[in-house]
Amino acid sequence: MLLEVETKARIDNVALLRKIIKSIAIHEKTESRGDDYFAFNPKGYPKKAFRIRYDGKKYTVNFKKHLKKLWKEGVVVKEEYEFEILNRDQMRNFLALLEDLSFEPWVKKRKHTESYLYKKDKRVVIEINHVKNVGTYLEIEYLAKRSEVSKARNKILEVLNELGIQEDQIDNVGYTKRLYDKGIKGKKYFITNKFKK
Repeated sequence: MLLEVETKARIDNVALLRKIIKSIAIHEKTESRGDDYFAFNPKGYPKKAFRIRYDGKKYTVNFKKHLKKLWKEGVVVKEEYEFEILNRDQMRNFLALLEDLSFEPWVKKRKHTESYLYKKDKRVVIEINHVKNVGTYLEIEYLAKRSEVSKARNKILEVLNELGIQEDQIDNVGYTKRLYDKGIKGKKYFITNKFKK
């Protein structure tokens, strides 16, 4: 089981940051993603939710457990679980199960991502993320075994330093929390609408 070790920072000057990133990392891909979040009978901001992501090719279900005892120096750690839904019938069945268990579409997130691999350690992924209705953020992620969390954290701090990111720019508030606080749900664009009979 790999853990997601990551941090997120607000970006003031995207063009300058992109230039610095390109000096220390190799561009891997650019893509747009639509994430639908589901929660159990949500009243207020839910304690737990999961997402279905569509990247233009496939649907992926994802949920995360926050491992707060491992959080340190602005770097967060999460246990991530993920599986793909391979066809329309599987998606219809899965959505029927969610409805039967009282899970509801909660919020939609649309994200445009530029991904880069750090030249010194290609396990470090550097992203510039533009999230609709939220803004543009830097994310640095390292997938690590539990025994590698300290190493992963140090690599992330190294990259932050090379990019000139200051401590007061670190902002690990989730995108869904920001959308929720703004009252933006985007439900009319949900996957569930696409699969209704």
